[in-house]
Amino acid sequence: MITRNTLLILIVLFSISCKKKEPAKQGTTIPDVTNDQHISVLTQHNNNTRAGLNNQETKLTTTNVNTKTFGKLFNLPVDDQIYAQPLIVGNLSIGSGTHNVAYIATVNNSVYAYDGDSGNLFWHKNYTAQGMRAVRNTDMTGACGGQYQDFSGNIGIVGTPVIDSAAQTIYFVARSTNSNGTTFVQYLHAVNLTDGSEQTGSPVNITATYAGHGDGSVNNVVSFDPQRNNQRQGLTLLNGTVFVTFSSHCDWGPYHGWILGYDSESLQQKIVYNDTPNGYDGGIWESGTGMAADAQGNLYIVVGNGTVGEGNDPTVLTNRGESALKLVVSGSTLNVSTYFTPFNYQNLEDNDLDYGVMGAFLIPNSNYYFTGCKDGNIYLLNKDNMGGFTVGSNKVQQTVPLNAGANMHCQPAYYKGSTNDYLYIWSENDQLRAFPFDRNSNLMDLSKMLIATIAGPTGQNGAVLSVSSNGTTAGTGILWASYAATGDAEHTVSPGILRAFDANDITKELWDNNQTAGDNAGYYAKFSSPTIANGHVYLPTFSNKVVVYGIKN
Repeated sequence: MITRNTLLILIVLFSISCKKKEPAKQGTTIPDVTNDQHISVLTQHNNNTRAGLNNQETKLTTTNVNTKTFGKLFNLPVDDQIYAQPLIVGNLSIGSGTHNVAYIATVNNSVYAYDGDSGNLFWHKNYTAQGMRAVRNTDMTGACGGQYQDFSGNIGIVGTPVIDSAAQTIYFVARSTNSNGTTFVQYLHAVNLTDGSEQTGSPVNITATYAGHGDGSVNNVVSFDPQRNNQRQGLTLLNGTVFVTFSSHCDWGPYHGWILGYDSESLQQKIVYNDTPNGYDGGIWESGTGMAADAQGNLYIVVGNGTVGEGNDPTVLTNRGESALKLVVSGSTLNVSTYFTPFNYQNLEDNDLDYGVMGAFLIPNSNYYFTGCKDGNIYLLNKDNMGGFTVGSNKVQQTVPLNAGANMHCQPAYYKGSTNDYLYIWSENDQLRAFPFDRNSNLMDLSKMLIATIAGPTGQNGAVLSVSSNGTTAGTGILWASYAATGDAEHTVSPGILRAFDANDITKELWDNNQTAGDNAGYYAKFSSPTIANGHVYLPTFSNKVVVYGIKN
């Protein structure tokens, strides 16, 4: 016979067991969750090639990524929209144990450290400058004629951070302003991975000057403007230097493209480069893709619209708008080692058809650089001899035209299978395409190009792509694509969709997160690609959360 007291105890126990799972409070001890993978993703698109491939994924396959076995596991809630790609540190000693930790930055200048396997919170801190607030889109009073909508609210941490796992440090740029939006600052932070505390010398106020008589210069000096310069690209860590790049807000001038390099230990500024010191514009953003770098320490970027050359000579290296650049460190600045400027650069400039809008990447284990332009052309460049400038023609490795509406606001990706290397791109107003890369000819084999028939992104915002595989093992290559399911994400917060395709045959869709109601993630995170690591897919959103997908138990 059940007594009244026993019944009460059972009711209490039942209510506790049914309570919705919440993230652990900051500072609590979090138990280990069994996971035999401990892969790290420490920078935008996995590594400095920016190819977007994790080829050490042993759990997710083309067989188990389907509606029956794969779907949403949990959410990682945050305080605002996410423009930065989530990063992962595998097997980190934190919270009285070792864990795979997910780091998420928001436009409210907040950073979160979550257990990537359980969803429990280790720490959360806000890095807005003391006495100030995060910068907002309405603070860009002259951008787009005062109707600036590229951001829908806060503009705090935007570019994807970079992590030095050996130093246990995450680097990012936070933007702040005073209450009435008259004083603006951008700070480079270096904070400890285990508790979010500032490292020695952090943060550092970002300032810079460069000799030149270009737009906005005073006494032949161009100065960095913390209001007008937009830190959009992912940060790059290379040989002990953290590189930070800048573009603009809706071409609101005067502005210039900047690359600034800081010592990763002291945060002392080491490198200052301006790509149009005697001209105008020259923003560097590549749809949020980080600046690429090779093993020899060279840097690779594609510059958007702006001045080309000087004194009616487009080959002068001082001003290099509308150009792909290979840059080498030279003292306290960077020198252009080789470059490519399309022969019709003036038409691109006059008609807002910028080169440098699409993310660009170095094809792994090759000498080739995959780039694109808003006029619908893909350019494959030899990274050591890009092609320079030639009147009336382009002397590059290969040019592939897409349709005229493919404006290339997107992030392409790469995959090496057992028989083919593929270069993927899914621009707005076009179809998903896979180009086999022939390593004998070092050309894209157009005769074997694959095209998916699924309707894709529209408006002025394409898809952001990532790839996972277990090396070249058959049945493990998966292409992941995130984009706005409806609407034009350029100026509108839009519903998102995440799709998975067989990387060896993109005409075969494996799964998407709108097939099952419980898998929907909410609003698309513009230019923030999904992160695949340790059997999970981390999808950032504008719905104030990262949605984590994996194999359902």
